Amino acid sequence: MSTTSPEQTSSQAAQGHPRRWLILGVICLAQLTVLLDNTVLNVAIPSLTRELRAATSDIQWMINAYSLVQSGLLLTAGSAADRYGRKKMLVAGLALFGIGSLVAALADSTGQLIAARAGMGVGGALLLTTTLAVAMQIFAPAEHPKAIGIWSAVNALGFAIGPLIGGFMLNHFWWGAIFLINLPVAVLGLVAVLALVPESKNPRGDRPDLLGALLSTIGMTSLVYAIISGPAHGWTSPRVLVTATAAVVVLALFAFYESRIPYPMLDMHFFRDRRFTGAVAGAVLITFGMGGALFLLTQHLQFVLGYGPLEAGLRTAPLALSVVALNFTGLAARWTTRLGTPAAIGLGMVLMSGGLVAIATLASGGYGGTLLGLLLIGAGCAIANPAMAHAIMSAIPPAKAGVGAGINGTLAEFGNGLGVAVLGAVLTSRFAAVSLPVALAAAGSAAEKKQVTDAFSAGLETSQLVGAVAVLLGGLLPAALLRRAERADSGMVVTH
Repeated sequence: MSTTSPEQTSSQAAQGHPRRWLILGVICLAQLTVLLDNTVLNVAIPSLTRELRAATSDIQWMINAYSLVQSGLLLTAGSAADRYGRKKMLVAGLALFGIGSLVAALADSTGQLIAARAGMGVGGALLLTTTLAVAMQIFAPAEHPKAIGIWSAVNALGFAIGPLIGGFMLNHFWWGAIFLINLPVAVLGLVAVLALVPESKNPRGDRPDLLGALLSTIGMTSLVYAIISGPAHGWTSPRVLVTATAAVVVLALFAFYESRIPYPMLDMHFFRDRRFTGAVAGAVLITFGMGGALFLLTQHLQFVLGYGPLEAGLRTAPLALSVVALNFTGLAARWTTRLGTPAAIGLGMVLMSGGLVAIATLASGGYGGTLLGLLLIGAGCAIANPAMAHAIMSAIPPAKAGVGAGINGTLAEFGNGLGVAVLGAVLTSRFAAVSLPVALAAAGSAAEKKQVTDAFSAGLETSQLVGAVAVLLGGLLPAALLRRAERADSGMVVTH
């Protein structure tokens, strides 16, 4: 196993690694391991609700335990990859994720599954940071947009095939099998990474910021806990107010600490770059709206429209398949080049927001409205997501590619976890029951069951519309900031 020399790094920066496309396939396979777990779990929500007697809050924590641990460790994982070697971290992430998947498959209670999911978040953090960091190292800058587009398309592919594989497994096996499917992918990824991926690192990289990781994890966990607890205990209850206050204080302390130390996970100077700030704002809002809305859509397809797990997976696939088609054919990249980054992000977010509105207002009439919404969301994702990821990575020094990937992943995971919590809380506030299956079981007549279903549908509609507003803001704000940055740069060029 060799480490990339400065001469090799310089050559690769100009021309790219000679096996870069094959290596991109390998690291995308590693990325796929994490994505399969995220999407498969959404399809399994009804099964977990029945077989483990999981309440809505339990389901939210099964998702959030993974995403919050991952969010808290992404920056540290990225920094460690830069310092100790990105290939080493890829191997460690695949191994840890595989072990965590095995433990999750054997869990026999909601508590054990939540704990296993938290453990899997450690491996997921290593994988999410190193895959994008390696891609930025092996490709020349001119090829970065295309490489990131393919990387983003693989993310969408994971969303598409996850529900399909999960639905098939749930139709033939018990729910724990959805975690076992991670094992062959992890093993294949390990073999491929060891054989093909070159080692690269920054010998002068900053040491991991462990206190920063602890503060960010505590702060974000407290924040989401307060949001989840709000509907059940009251937004002004001592439990919620104390937890929310603790979250604000800890996150403020995290920001203060990061601005004062020489080796921060999150360099506050990055926020002086308008491109970085705009992309950050967009990334949080887009994942907030999308993560929460799609979490609710899965339940709508199964609980309200009555589709089975496999059919629900098939009916959500058009969203991801449209992303894959637009990115792999290069159409999205050409549109982005023609429009420019600010306009591309704005257009993508408008399309996504319109898709969420279509789902909220038309889904009750059948699958046609849902399909229209999914296609609009897919087209928006294909245009906006790679543009925002490239804007974030372009604002980070190449030697800190791991940290840049950690920032990008942290925003995505935090936004997704917060979206599930907030939109789930909106649903809970409109639908005053532990879960839909429990409410239906308690209903004595067909008329009462219809009232329960209608109330659940109304809560879903409101939640989807909240997500649509968040996504729209996530388009307008970064587009405006990025446009100002471009104008400022143009003014500097003219001046000089």
